[in-house]
Amino acid sequence: MNRRRMTSWGRVVAGSAALVLALSACGGSDDSDSGDSGSSGESEAPAAAEGDGTLTIGSLLPQTGSLAFLGPPEFAGVDLAVEEINEAGGVLGEDVVHVRADSGDTDSGIAPAETDKLLDADADVIVGAASSGVSLTVIDKILAAGVVMFSPANTSTAFDEGDYAEPDLYFRTAPSDILQGAVMANLLLQDERSNVAILARQDAYGETLAQEVTTNLENAGATVADTVFYGERAPSYDSQVAEIAGAGADSLVLIGFEETASIVPQLIQAGAGPQDLPTYFVDGNTADYSADSDTPLPPGTLAGTKGTIPGADAGDDFRNRLLEVDPDLNSFAYAAESYDAVIVSALAAVAAENDSGEAVGGGIVDVTTGGEKCTTFADCLELVEAGEDIDYDGASGPIELGETGSPTAASIGIYEYQDDNTNEAIEYIEGEI
Repeated sequence: MNRRRMTSWGRVVAGSAALVLALSACGGSDDSDSGDSGSSGESEAPAAAEGDGTLTIGSLLPQTGSLAFLGPPEFAGVDLAVEEINEAGGVLGEDVVHVRADSGDTDSGIAPAETDKLLDADADVIVGAASSGVSLTVIDKILAAGVVMFSPANTSTAFDEGDYAEPDLYFRTAPSDILQGAVMANLLLQDERSNVAILARQDAYGETLAQEVTTNLENAGATVADTVFYGERAPSYDSQVAEIAGAGADSLVLIGFEETASIVPQLIQAGAGPQDLPTYFVDGNTADYSADSDTPLPPGTLAGTKGTIPGADAGDDFRNRLLEVDPDLNSFAYAAESYDAVIVSALAAVAAENDSGEAVGGGIVDVTTGGEKCTTFADCLELVEAGEDIDYDGASGPIELGETGSPTAASIGIYEYQDDNTNEAIEYIEGEI
């Protein structure tokens, strides 16, 4: 397994590297202001609502729907963080409370009602949703209630724009698709794919990631043969599959969720399956398709297919701790990001001496940048209680939240499918946004 910095790719993909470096330059000036932004929020903390003495974490994560495969590792990450925080003495002398809710899909319509359940339970922080589309359906309700929304998996660039660009109450530990799009484009070009087709969901996630991949490929001189979108609950994918099969591409990027298990057999039938047309997945569909999964495909179907998932290599120790929480885990995607969202929120509450959402939100950036490095809740807690400024680096990486509440640096894992349709990490790419 390899780990390397994305900035070393300048020679391979000059246009893409230029894009990443330009974004890094913007983030660089933001990074220098990150402490000021956090300090500004901290100075306003006395005006925040008074907490009730108990930090309540609500999790709005997928128990059902097309991203349900992400639910178990994300819930396990939250549970592990809460367990370790409480073992270290809790927050402000009280145990942290965890309340679960199901985010479902955008078209299932359950997220607003489930959000109400969390707000009625006096949640101070809501970890979720995983889907960018689902988050956009409830973000206004959560922020209006003065509650922190801290997503472990939102990747749409929409959260760094407009009303959500100020890190008052919305944060995420996953990097935006600016980085995943650049990594995917570089992966394609390293594999000598220069005429790429894209088949993507027509939603905030699919459209954004497709555009980022396209921009990076074209900046590097490659061609996008065709970009085809499909509806989230399309009754059939026949016309889209036929268009992809006739595009004359040398590879396919399939940006989807659970419906991937239905699309791939149709691609095979059209002569454009993974063994005919080299195929690449993204975080929404780099899942388990083995015989033991909920979405099995025939053995060998995906052998050699590659996928990208944001997140660093959290290591065996972290994975073993997660398995103690949930022994049935067969994926660890976004578990570290979920864990870190809770740890950061708890540290912000301790630093503010206030567990209200507004107080927590005011301190989140500050505890992830500019202070003394620490990597566990217990160690960071000791520093905060001693009056030290801290910079928490977690299981998901350095975190380093910027002025929009999003990571300014992150890792993307590259995975490859085996004959049994399970995937293994083969490389981790570090990049700046």
